[in-house]
Amino acid sequence: MIKATFTLDEDTAAYLGRMADRLSMPKSQVVREAIRVYGEHVAHLTEEERDRLLDVFDEVTAKIPDRPREQVERELEELRKARRRGGRQSTA
Repeated sequence: MIKATFTLDEDTAAYLGRMADRLSMPKSQVVREAIRVYGEHVAHLTEEERDRLLDVFDEVTAKIPDRPREQVERELEELRKARRRGGRQSTA
């Protein structure tokens, strides 16, 4: 473990002490657990964020052209060949 020093305001320090007493844990363990729980909480998207990302996904996927697989494969192969030759050749 790594030893670290933090400065807490009086209310937070008192709350930490009460939680440690209530849980019968050292204060350092309460802090570790609190950080872990907080990290799990903030790692999740809010409903608004999730809805916004789903809207963006729907918007972007709707713009994907509906083409036969063979046509897509042909275009990808042309792109690969062009890259091997140093890029697409300009027609202008």
